[in-house]
Amino acid sequence: MSSNNGNGSTATIYVFGKQYRVPQNLTITTAMEHLGYRLLRGCGCRSGFCGACATVYRIQGDYRLRTGLACQTPVKDGMVFSILPFHPATKARYNIKELRPDVQSLTRYYPELMRCLQCNSCTRACPQELPVIDIMAASMRGDISTAADLSFDCIMCGLCATRCPAEIVQYHIAILARRLYGTHLAPKSKHLQERLREIESGRYNEDLAKLTKMDTQELSKLYNSRVIEPEEA
Repeated sequence: MSSNNGNGSTATIYVFGKQYRVPQNLTITTAMEHLGYRLLRGCGCRSGFCGACATVYRIQGDYRLRTGLACQTPVKDGMVFSILPFHPATKARYNIKELRPDVQSLTRYYPELMRCLQCNSCTRACPQELPVIDIMAASMRGDISTAADLSFDCIMCGLCATRCPAEIVQYHIAILARRLYGTHLAPKSKHLQERLREIESGRYNEDLAKLTKMDTQELSKLYNSRVIEPEEA
């Protein structure tokens, strides 16, 4: 299906069921824009960090349903895809300060966690190549610290949940684990606590008022000339 007409190789793709030919060096996102589609949803940082462009696709002649981020996935010949700007998963509401860092807090809001089949479909779907199955195993053990650490780079795209036969919302469970860890288990930073007290006391009110009156050029100059790590005397 691909061809080279002197202007570079092209690929046949299907967008909303309609066939197009596009250059093969494009990602799904840039291919859609190349075709004139204006992306208002299902796009964001364009660098694989925000998780807004979760995509499922198939290649004609291959039965497998594949997943990826549209901004990072190159188009392939015979690609049929759909971008999922939102995964319809229920997100629990809770007061993190009232919860304990244990498995009961996880299963209270996400009881489906215990239905995990350890099939590894979630890991295979993850565009960040995170060990999602290990995150779920740690969560089932109540090992909040490990679950939080392993899921630190999760971008909340929802692709793990789209492939889960047990219908678990892995990414919501993972962020609850991270919140439990940050609230109840992580060592407290003395410097951070001190800075928060200074902010609450109004120490920086005058400086903040000056910043809000600066234009973009002044702010940029101040930012670029800042001392990132002052030398100790």
